[in-house]
Formats: sequence, structure tokens, C-alpha cells
Amino acid sequence: MPDPASLRLSVAPMMDWTDSHCRVFHRLLAPHARLYSEMVHANAVIHGDRERLLAMDPVEHPVALQLGGSEPALLAQAARIGAEWGFDEINLNCGCPSDRVQAGRFGACLMREPALVADSVAAMVAACAGLERPVPVTVKCRLGVDDDHDYDRFRAFIDTVAAAGCGIFVVHARNAWLQGLSPKENREVPPLRYDWAYRLKRERPDLRVLVNGGIADADEATAHLAHTDGAMLGRAAYHTPYLLHRLDVAWFAGPPFNGVLKSRGELLRALRPYVEAQLERGVYLKHITRHLLGLFAGERGGRAFRQVLSEGAHKPGADWSLVERALALTESFAGPERQRA
Repeated sequence: MPDPASLRLSVAPMMDWTDSHCRVFHRLLAPHARLYSEMVHANAVIHGDRERLLAMDPVEHPVALQLGGSEPALLAQAARIGAEWGFDEINLNCGCPSDRVQAGRFGACLMREPALVADSVAAMVAACAGLERPVPVTVKCRLGVDDDHDYDRFRAFIDTVAAAGCGIFVVHARNAWLQGLSPKENREVPPLRYDWAYRLKRERPDLRVLVNGGIADADEATAHLAHTDGAMLGRAAYHTPYLLHRLDVAWFAGPPFNGVLKSRGELLRALRPYVEAQLERGVYLKHITRHLLGLFAGERGGRAFRQVLSEGAHKPGADWSLVERALALTESFAGPERQRA
């Protein structure tokens, strides 16, 4: 079981967003946060381009690999590969409601098959056993699917999977609708019921329970810590990434920040060595800067920052000087006090 403090703050796995470039940026903002990969199907891990699918920079640790799938043997093989690749946790997706995921019989529809999830977790745990470095197997789930509104059924799902060797659950605290709602609507329409996650933690204190879903600001995130082991942020972390820095400074004492907020510009400039190394490898600047666009969200000059990067990063030869130009323009909108905030 990981150190409880390492579970306090995490960034959700998000398709097309939480790639390695994104995670390196988030690590600079929040050195104590637990980061998650995009979901990767077990078959892709086994048969696909691992250099691309499992790309990870050493600075990202602790970082989890999220797997999709529903065949225990394949999930076990993929989990072992992920652990040997260096991931610190293997997470099974039991929450994604997309049509493509449902067609493959994985994601949120697994909430209706607790025995299959338990078999999968047991196989994954066994596959990761005996490694020199312990790698926990965890589950990210919903409260239920469609019109499942029975807390006892939810708890029975958790108990069944926990008995198979899972001690950490990330609970997206709303149902998933398998028909009639898009993935975006599934993140917004079904009502949030954080009280189910709170109750689960009270009734199963030996489990680590993290809450996810609809957490929009620092006050909301902090309030969850009174009831659960941690808060996982999704779109708020991506669209307003400075929030991660605020939470890391507020929740974790000691280095590297020692309780002092860094300015957005200072944090971003710390990314320069990574960006220049990636450019030398042939990575286009746009693949990195697309994750930076929200850094000045809500700040004067934030729109100018986004505009400079969005319009220039795709051009041939775009390099770090474009980022400096965006920063200089943005900082010109603010006085010295604002630049330090």
C-alpha cells in the first residue's frame, strides 16, 4: 500500500490529455501529486507500440498506468508489462461510459460484473507479485450505471473487488449512463453523491478511498480530505493547472516549495530544459504547449498567452522563444505584484 500522503492529491487519467508531456508539466507544478496515464487497452499494451503508449519521463514518478479491458489473462499480462516498464501503480478502468468502451465490454459496464472485475484484479495482482518493486493494483469506478441507485449494491461491488486484492479505490461519485448521454454529458448530468464515497470510507476504514468528479476549486478539494484519503482532479487540473500548484503548496510541507507559491512564469520557465530536449528529439512544440494553455486562466493576459501559443506552436521551427514571447506579453498586462502571485 502506498504512503497515504502520496494519495492525497492526484490528477485523473484523461484521454487525449494526460500524455507524458502533460504529466511532466503537472509534476513541475505539483511535486507531490500522483499522476495517471491516459487509459490504454490491455491489447494495445501487449501488441502495440509500447515506446509510444507507455512513454514516461523519469520525473513523472509517482505515476500510474490506467488499463482498459475485461479479460483477466490479458489484463494480467498488460499489468506485468506496465509494472516492468516502471509505472508505480496499475489502475483498472471501471468508469468510462463511451460507446466504444461499452462495445469492448469494459469501462463503466464492468460495474455490473463485480465477479469479473475481481477475477481481473486477482490476476493482475498475481502478475505483479514477486517484482523487486511493489506495484499496487487499483480500481477507478463509478457509483453504478444507469438507474442503479442502491448504495448496498455499490458497496458489494467494492467488497467483492477488495477481497481479490484491491486496497485503493478512486470513486467518481456519480452514476454512468450507458445509453442516452455522451461521455461529456456523463461527466456533468448524473448528480454527484460524494456522501457515498464518504460513507464507504467510514464503513471500510482499511481501504484507501479517493473521491473524483466535479471538483472545481481548492476549497472543494480540501473539504474532501476530511472524509476520504484523497481528491482526484480532472478537468479543473487541466484547464486551470495553477490550481495543482496551490494545492501542493497548501497540502504538503517542506521542499521544494516550503509553503511558498511560485509565480506562473517561474514554474513555466522550469520546463524549458525538458522542452528543448524534446525539440532536439524531433517533437513538435505544439504537442507540448497544448497542455500549457490554461496556466494563466482567469488572469489578466491569459487570453494573450493562449493566443500566442495557439497561433505559433504549429509553425515550422517553433521553439522555446515562442513561449518566452507569450510570457513576456502576458506579464506586460500585470504589475510586479501580480507577476509574483
